[in-house]
Order: sequence, then structure tokens, then C-alpha cells
Amino acid sequence: MTRPSVPAFATVPATLIAAAVAAVLTALSGRYGYHRDELYFRVAADHLAWGYTDQPPLTPLLAKVSITLFGDTPMGLRVVATVSTALTVVVVALIARELTGERNAQILAATCTALAGFVLGTGHMVSTATFDLLAWMVIALFALRLLRTNDGRWWIPLGLTTGIALENKYLVVLPLAALLIAVLVTGPRTILKTWYLPAGIAVAVLIAAPNLIWQATHGWPQLTVAGGISEDDGTENRIMFIPLQIAQLSPFLVPLWIAGFRHLWRTSTLTWSRPVALAYPILCVIVLATGGKSYYALPLLLVLVAAGTQPTLDWLSRGRQPVRRTAFAAAAVLTAVTSAAFTLPVLPESAVNLVLPVNAEQGEQIGWPELAATVKTVWEQIPPGERDRAVLFAANYGEAGALAKYNEGLPPAYSGHMSYADWPPPTDDHDGPVVLVAQERSPQYEAHFRTCSDAARVDNGQDVDNEEQNAHVLLCTGPTKPWSALWPDLRRYY
Repeated sequence: MTRPSVPAFATVPATLIAAAVAAVLTALSGRYGYHRDELYFRVAADHLAWGYTDQPPLTPLLAKVSITLFGDTPMGLRVVATVSTALTVVVVALIARELTGERNAQILAATCTALAGFVLGTGHMVSTATFDLLAWMVIALFALRLLRTNDGRWWIPLGLTTGIALENKYLVVLPLAALLIAVLVTGPRTILKTWYLPAGIAVAVLIAAPNLIWQATHGWPQLTVAGGISEDDGTENRIMFIPLQIAQLSPFLVPLWIAGFRHLWRTSTLTWSRPVALAYPILCVIVLATGGKSYYALPLLLVLVAAGTQPTLDWLSRGRQPVRRTAFAAAAVLTAVTSAAFTLPVLPESAVNLVLPVNAEQGEQIGWPELAATVKTVWEQIPPGERDRAVLFAANYGEAGALAKYNEGLPPAYSGHMSYADWPPPTDDHDGPVVLVAQERSPQYEAHFRTCSDAARVDNGQDVDNEEQNAHVLLCTGPTKPWSALWPDLRRYY
């Protein structure tokens, strides 16, 4: 069967759009401050390993590279996120090209990606989702090329990319599973009848093996974390799934991804691409069934947006062109404005509460120096003669990471949260006072320490309603048991 060729790639405009995105992200990367996850990655970068309780090793490794090359600041850390996002813009343009999109369709695909809220939000800061998005787009590109050409050799780069993606986040198995189911339903099943498929699987497993071995030898803690997410947030995730799918990418892009689905499913010359269209609803069913977060399925929407660019341009060229083009231009402007307002640090810190109902991550970048300063005032209440035996203990990794970053005059901070629990605990001779930082008071958790009392409350100075605003800083007289005996009881997976 003859497969269609693809148009020439719009290299210059796609690159310029990617560069513009990189410039905007760079200009804003120093605004606000570190996100709680970034504070955690900073510390994890100093404990490089083949695995962590809640993630594979790639994101902490990239954080280490970025800090080493560009400096230990929010701007320096975020260089790798900016580069990853710029590459994502280019790859989505290539996806549009793979779906026979002409030059203008490729430019529109790159533009839509550059304006999408989810893309800008993950591009602004270092997160596992940042690099996961790029990996999904590359996998989608290779999968489309495999389907279009029916050339089994594309299973090898697919396996290579999957293996690297598995060293960052296990979610990559979800779109692959959805695509496999879609191929079995719609065909072409011939792409499965080649020795390149097991070869590609072998490449993926070989690359992912170090982390898989680490997880197996540590009791698969990531499964425990995933179970906690589903148990604690599963119902809310299911209720908010559809609204957040629309809001997090951009409501103004909905017509494009609907057009993309129709284009892939109905166009006779693109019958080979039907599995890609079907993969999105299958993926949604999988995420809903497991209680996963709504953004788990968002990357495949970008593929549908790329598919929808050519039919959108065809629609704009027909009928009442001025009216349609004016409406489309207005939608593009509104997309840019809303995406920037909800995902980038463009608002004054005092106004961030306006966007928290849609994007709580904005608030998690504010108030960490103030938290550390509050803890320092409590630490200084400990008599100097007792400080050598005293311990700073934080209930979550964001608090512990903030104390590690803004630690002038403070000792190292400890925590039982996520991989902090795998790093060395305080020595047993630290049997003196404990400064305990926690979002909420918990008698059950405080029972691990003797005589705890409120010593201060955290105030971020902007009245931003984030998780650490009004957090408690407790002063306890000591641990109830030696730290080596107490440590297993302090571990928290979620």
C-alpha cells in the first residue's frame, strides 16, 4: 500500500515561534520563586540515584545539570524546562506536518502549542510533567511515522524514546497502551507483525532497567504513591476531569482538537491515522478508571490540535472569510492572555489568589523565604546550649526543601516525606528539642514527639492562599524514641 508523503517542514517559522516561547519563559523565570517540587528536586539532585520513592531519576538529574551550568537560582534551574518546552513546540509542528499539514498548518500548530496553558505552565518550572510532555510528543511523532509508512524500523526509535521517558515518569505507558488498543480495534495490525516490535520493547526495557531494578529492590514505592493519589484524590479527579481538560489546555483550542479528531477519523487519505484519534478517548477511560489526574491525558490533545490545524485553515478560507478570520484572531488573543494570566507569573503576588482555583501551582511559588525566616525565629528560641542536640523536622518535602535552600543560620532539615525518608535521618544523639513544621496540627503525627506547642504561624506576606499560609511551626521538647527507631514511623508516601 502506498503511503502519502509529507510536505516540506516550516523550519524557520517553527524555530522562531519556539525561540519566542523560550524568550518569554526566560524573561519570567525569575518571577515569584521556586515551586515546592523544584525545592525538592534541588535536594534530590544532591542525592542522585537510579530511583526515588515517587519518581525515576531523570528530572533530578536534569535539575543538577541546569543548576551546575546556569546557577542555583530559579532562573538557572529552569533553563532545562525552557529548552524542553521550545523543543515541544517544534515537535508539534512536525506532528502537523506528519499529518500532511502544509506550511501554514505547521505554523498554526506551533503557535497553538506556544499559547496553550498547559504547555506554558509546565514550561515555566521544572517538573516531571515538563519533560514527560516532550517525550509524549516525540513518541506521537514516531508512532505517526510508523503508521504512515508502515515501516517497522520506527519501532526502534519508539523504544528508545519510551525507555528514556520511563526514566522520567511511568505515565508514558498509558498513551502507549491506549494506542495499542486502538490499533487492535481499527488496524493497521500489520505494524505489529514484525520483529522490530520486540526489538523496540527490548530497547525500552534495557534503558528503563536501572530504575525498574531500583523500584523492585525497594518494594515498588511508586505504586504506593500512585495508590495514595487515587485513594485521596480519585473522586475529585473524576469529577473535574472534563472541565480541567478544557481549562488547562485552553477553552479556545477546543474547536481545533474537535476538528482534529474528525479529520483523523473521517478523512479517507488518513485512515492510517485513525488509531491516534481513538487513542485519546481510550486514554481518558483509563485515566478515569484509575482516578488519575486530568493532565495525564492532556498531551494527546496537543496531537489532536496539530491534526486540526489544516481543516481549520481550510474553514477560514471558505465562506465569510473576514468574519471568520476576525473571530479566530480574537480567540488567539484571548488564548494568549488567559494562558499567560493563569500559568505564568505575570500578576502581582498580591493578586495570585485570583487564579488559584484554576491553577494552584501559581501559589506554590510564593512564601518559601518567609517560611524559612519564621522557622529561624523559632529555632532561636532554643537555648544555645541545646541546639547541638536539636533537629529541624518538616512534614513535607516542600517545607524541607525551603529550609535547605534558605538555611542561613539553620541546621539541615529532615523529613519523612517521599524520598526524604530514604536519606540519612538525624543521629540518635540528637535527642534535644525538635522544631516541627506542618501545614495542619495532627495529634497522631505529633505523638512521635514530646510536648509540642505552637511557637509561630507562617505568613507569606502577600496573603496568598497556598498550602503553607498559616502553617504551624511547633516547638517540641524532643523525639519520643531514638531517631533510628522512630524513622520508619515518620515515612509518608503522599
